[in-house]
Amino acid sequence: MKHDIHRLPIDLRPADGRFGSGPSKVRTSALIGLASTGSTYLGTSHRRDGVRSVVHAIRAGLSELYGLPDGFEVLLGNGGATAFWDAASFGLIERRSEHLVFGEFSGKFASVTTAAPHLDDPLVIESPPGTHPAAVADESVDAYALTENETSTGVAMALNRPVGDGLVLVDATSSAGTLPEDAESFDAYYFSPQKAFGSEGGLWLALVSPAGLARIDALRSRWAPASLDLGIALDNSRKDQTYNTPALATLYLLADQITWMIDAGGLEAAAARGSAAASIVYGWADRSEIASPFVTDRSIRSHTIATIDIDDRIDAGQLTAVLRAEGIVDIEAYRKLGRNQVRIAMFPNIDHDDLSRLTLAIEWAAGHLAGA
Repeated sequence: MKHDIHRLPIDLRPADGRFGSGPSKVRTSALIGLASTGSTYLGTSHRRDGVRSVVHAIRAGLSELYGLPDGFEVLLGNGGATAFWDAASFGLIERRSEHLVFGEFSGKFASVTTAAPHLDDPLVIESPPGTHPAAVADESVDAYALTENETSTGVAMALNRPVGDGLVLVDATSSAGTLPEDAESFDAYYFSPQKAFGSEGGLWLALVSPAGLARIDALRSRWAPASLDLGIALDNSRKDQTYNTPALATLYLLADQITWMIDAGGLEAAAARGSAAASIVYGWADRSEIASPFVTDRSIRSHTIATIDIDDRIDAGQLTAVLRAEGIVDIEAYRKLGRNQVRIAMFPNIDHDDLSRLTLAIEWAAGHLAGA
């Protein structure tokens, strides 16, 4: 069906139509700030003060934002969280890991360690999409891989350290920057900056405990590709740089976002903002005749990624296509989940008024399709 562009009533149109789960909405003020650097930042060496000072601001800002205790360090490197899984298989897992698998991304890390020839087969605990399993302490395990927020399904999981000596490695890619954290609950809390941190992809960051740093040092003798060597990443991070050339725009936008978050009240304020956003989206879905939350257990519904099932009488693919033609983008369901649904980001950069208008626009598009 051909769609007539700009039929969406103006009072239903979000001021900003970006609701993607990553890359996410970037604040216009941050882009203006980046542009204002002119010829003094982009195109300069990442091993000189002009860029290293930005990396220093990122590391110091994350330490402040998370209130990291003495002994914790902020590491960064190129490649995103996907590359960090590979790096962790060399530099943080000594022999065997345990993985909680409840969606696409939690499963990918388990696949990495399963394929690693230098590691024993991992212990994998799996539950169906829309739920999450619980970690089980196991003496054969020296690292527990947890996922705080499964981006593919919209399931959130509270962090609980298993009893024992194993490190706790937390994938926080779609939750970092939105929740207060107890640093005692993790040894490596890692993420990419293209979601709640309103930057671009291609970078990983990790908040690492003294025990995590000790594991990295203990495994320095194990061969790893230099770009995935956490010992090299640690050495370079301490110099406020990355081993190989990073995207400078990504660094600038991340530093700007961290400052914006701190000035806005830190993680407590971000969590309150996320709760309000979740109330808007899930509240609508609970009331709607054409939508319902995919995650039925309210206690584990993500406050950053909402997965909303659409009535089977309406093709969600057609619905998102209608909205995309109206400038509302990237709310398609996660491709491998295979459900007739929309997926809506609720990161701190996304205005609540826009989320409210989005819900009205979805209802409008559903009616538009029903009457076509």
